[in-house]
Amino acid sequence: MTAPEGRGIGTASTFRILHVSTGNVCRSPITERLTRHALHDRIGDPTGCGLIVESAGTWGHEGAPMEANAETVLADFGADASGFVGRELIDEHVIRADLVLTATRDHRAQVISMGHSAGLRTFTLKEFTRLVRAIDPTTLPDPEADGVVARAHALVQAAAALRGWLLAPSAEADEVNDPYGAPITFFRSVGDEINQALEPVVTALTGIPEHR
Repeated sequence: MTAPEGRGIGTASTFRILHVSTGNVCRSPITERLTRHALHDRIGDPTGCGLIVESAGTWGHEGAPMEANAETVLADFGADASGFVGRELIDEHVIRADLVLTATRDHRAQVISMGHSAGLRTFTLKEFTRLVRAIDPTTLPDPEADGVVARAHALVQAAAALRGWLLAPSAEADEVNDPYGAPITFFRSVGDEINQALEPVVTALTGIPEHR
């Protein structure tokens, strides 16, 4: 089955965010759980508002736990690392996703190469952050009146429209480096990088800024 152009085939009442890295044991688990944590801080249980956050890996370690250092990073942020199980990226994940955020440009290319009209809803995380920063939030649906799901769909469409106009300052600017096998200090720097990239995204999705 091929998804409609520009979005996944989730129901109108849900919006699925899929985070993609290589092994699905470091970067994408950190990003998945930090996204859930940030959403929970703003709107409570995100699934109650129709937001579903998942992850997978292009060479995913199916059934594996996340790396211990990744769990430590999540604990640093007060995020929940429990119950995580690694997944290998398959067609169904891409078909169902309304927004795919990848760690690198290579991951983005691999997702898009799978088809399913994924091009307009697949970005690297830092690319999407850069585009979101340029979107006037007043042009998006009101999250209270129209719902967070409607706002999320509009945000993805607006970001896709900007992509050809707002280019990265360098190729590396849109990438999150792989900490696999690195010491905890590098994991923590990657966690900080991911958390900083997520903040504008979660604010744009919910219409609620980060609590200071």
